[in-house]
Amino acid sequence: MRIAVVSDVHANLAALEAVLRHAQATGPIDGVWCLGDTVGYGPQPVECVARLRELGATLVAGNHDRAATGKMGVEDFNADAATAALWTRDHLDTEAIAFLDGLPEVARPSDDFTLVHGTLRWPLWEYLYSYEAAQAHLERQETPFSFVGHTHVPTLVAEGAEYEHGCEMYYLDDGQSVPLPDGRKIVLNPGGVGQPRDGDPRAAYAVYDTEARTVTVYRVEYDIAAIQALMEAAGLPRRLIDRLTVGR
Repeated sequence: MRIAVVSDVHANLAALEAVLRHAQATGPIDGVWCLGDTVGYGPQPVECVARLRELGATLVAGNHDRAATGKMGVEDFNADAATAALWTRDHLDTEAIAFLDGLPEVARPSDDFTLVHGTLRWPLWEYLYSYEAAQAHLERQETPFSFVGHTHVPTLVAEGAEYEHGCEMYYLDDGQSVPLPDGRKIVLNPGGVGQPRDGDPRAAYAVYDTEARTVTVYRVEYDIAAIQALMEAAGLPRRLIDRLTVGR
């Protein structure tokens, strides 16, 4: 089986469709796992929710998903994120709201993988940037492997007593394939579909090949100008529009 793993779509339908086309062009896709923040920031929240539902995707909730439905306040968001969250709240239909509200914070779609947006210590909010956060996550990880999102940066965290901090972190490049090890926990972040933050504006996602026991990260170009035009027409914050060009 080949599973497309996406995260942080952020209501960017052009980017989502680009990664889906790319995934399907390299072979049959048997499922989609989504690591949260399907909405927020971008101009097409209803369309992105509908597309993932159409695919029968397995999703977990992110902080922007919760804020967009009103389950979470926006007090801890920066000004632009709060503005976008409230805009999204006004533009979701009742069906999309009910679907997003029903999403779990943690999912286990297979015996090997756990899915969460942030970390298993703080599923909606914690960024897995530090060794301390990584160790706390790994201690709570009951499956051999997990996928996380939230940082919008393709990353591998590997557990190991030989490492100074009990684990090590690695950036993942376009096309880089990670073999799934025996006897060692790892955490994988496929990067952000709709709003990359590693200086590469191309959409990021991963493919999990269950037979080859690999996870491969890919970068895909999409029509950034088209989504920026929709954001501008919607009156979304200028900084959110401009950052798509530079992948920050």
